[in-house]
Amino acid sequence: MSRPGVTALAATIETTLTVRELEFTRPRPELFVVTLPGEAKLTTTCMLTLGAHGLRVEAFVCRQPDENHVGLYAFLLRRNRKLFGVSYTIDRSGDVYLVGRIALESVTEAELDRVLGQVLEAADGDFNTMLELGFATSIRREWAWRSKRGESLRNLAAFAHLVEADRAGGGPTDQ
Repeated sequence: MSRPGVTALAATIETTLTVRELEFTRPRPELFVVTLPGEAKLTTTCMLTLGAHGLRVEAFVCRQPDENHVGLYAFLLRRNRKLFGVSYTIDRSGDVYLVGRIALESVTEAELDRVLGQVLEAADGDFNTMLELGFATSIRREWAWRSKRGESLRNLAAFAHLVEADRAGGGPTDQ
């Protein structure tokens, strides 16, 4: 990729991120590290890497599941059918990422906005489902531990139905 091409693409990326008021750093000329704010997943870190033929998009979503690997990975594969510009993948250890590529000539402010929006929508929107599928036992254990100690359950509120099902006889208990 010629230097002017890198400069123009980098300028487009920087303008897009600045206009949308997204926090980002630029550790190397070809790399932007963007922080996308969310609700269920409070932040999603997304790397935008300039290459010879386009832009690579990569965002960490969650660590490898403690349990129900098949259920979580099946969910991710089904979810890929509905995603735009990115897909779920796993690394060697089973951690979950969103990855995508945008061809050099397609990197515009609008396209970058669309892809970053998809990363945020997927990572934030699917996060609790992923936690429930891959970490239900840990969530139940944490709920019981906090309840016993009188600690706040606020950030576990989305998973109250797991504990309620246990109390109603519909699931395992850790007490």
